[in-house]
Amino acid sequence: MPLSGQAMLINFMNVSAEHEQDFNRWYDKEHLEERVAIPGFLEARRYIAEDAFERYLGIYTTETIETLGSPEYHHRLANQTPWSLRNIERFRDATRACARVVESRGVGRGAALGFIRLRPAPGMETSTVSFKTRIDAALDLDGVISVHVLANDPDLSKPLKDDPAAAAGANDWYVLIDATGQEALGPAEAALDLATVAGGLSLVSRGRYRLLWDLARAELGN
Repeated sequence: MPLSGQAMLINFMNVSAEHEQDFNRWYDKEHLEERVAIPGFLEARRYIAEDAFERYLGIYTTETIETLGSPEYHHRLANQTPWSLRNIERFRDATRACARVVESRGVGRGAALGFIRLRPAPGMETSTVSFKTRIDAALDLDGVISVHVLANDPDLSKPLKDDPAAAAGANDWYVLIDATGQEALGPAEAALDLATVAGGLSLVSRGRYRLLWDLARAELGN
C-alpha cells in the first residue's frame, strides 16, 4: 500500500488572477508546513491543473480519519492565521473533503495525477464495491504507478466557507491515479472503466494535474 496513512484531506479551488501570487506564496511559505505539523498529518502534496475546472488541488495524508476530527486539528481550524483567513475568503468553487482510503495499490507518487470524482446512486451499497481488478488493469499500463480509491466522510467534510451546494457531494468518492506523465492518465481512466461499476457510480468531474511539490512530516525535523 503506497499511502502512508488511512485517510486524506482533499482541497481544490479556484483563485482570481489578481490574488494568485499571494495565494501561491501563502501555500508555499506557510500553509503546507503548518498543516503537516499537526499531530496525525503525515504528508501534503500541491498540484496545478493541466486540464481541470479547479485550478489548484491540495492533498494531505493523515494517519487515520479520526485525525481530521481531532482537537488539535479543530484548534487549528478555529485559529487560522491572518494570512490564511485572507486567502480562504478568496477561494472560489472550493471543495473540502475528508475521505477514508478504501483501496490503494501500487508504489510511489507521480508527477502527473488523474483526479476523478464520483457520486454513488441513492441506496448504493458502497461497502460491497471492489476496484481491485480495475486497478490491477490500470497498474499494468506503462507510466501508471499507483491508484487510490477514497470515500468521503460526510460528517467531517464541512466547507470552510458557508456553501449550501457542498452538501450534495457529502457522500462522493474519489479516485486518484499517480502516473509518470500526463499521457498515461487517459489509458488508465479507460482501464478503470468506472462507469460500469455495479450499483451505479456517476461521474461528477475529472481533472488532470501536475505536481508542484510535496512535503513529508519527517522533513520538518520535529
